[in-house]
Amino acid sequence: MQVTVSARHMEVSQKLREYAEEKAQKFPHFYDRVLSAEIVFDVEGIRHRCDIIVRGDHHTTFVAKEEHENPYAAFDAAEKDLERQLNRHKERHRNRKHPGMDGSPGGA
Repeated sequence: MQVTVSARHMEVSQKLREYAEEKAQKFPHFYDRVLSAEIVFDVEGIRHRCDIIVRGDHHTTFVAKEEHENPYAAFDAAEKDLERQLNRHKERHRNRKHPGMDGSPGGA
């Protein structure tokens, strides 16, 4: 999976870049059709913003945006939101066409 880390109005430290890239490598665990992730950090005054854009197959795009006083905390909050989105999408597609063992749609 390709991971891109960039910033607006600030410089991304090597430590922050490595932290974000390492955490982003876990996205395919939540949804196996992830193709790439783009992480953008921004700063406005003392507020740090983190935007994470994940692209999957079939033009599926997931976006999470969070703000915090610390760039690591902003990334962690956005990552948590994105994991929720990926899990929800995976569950929807997993249960969409496969009836449960008792014949009812969506499982037991």
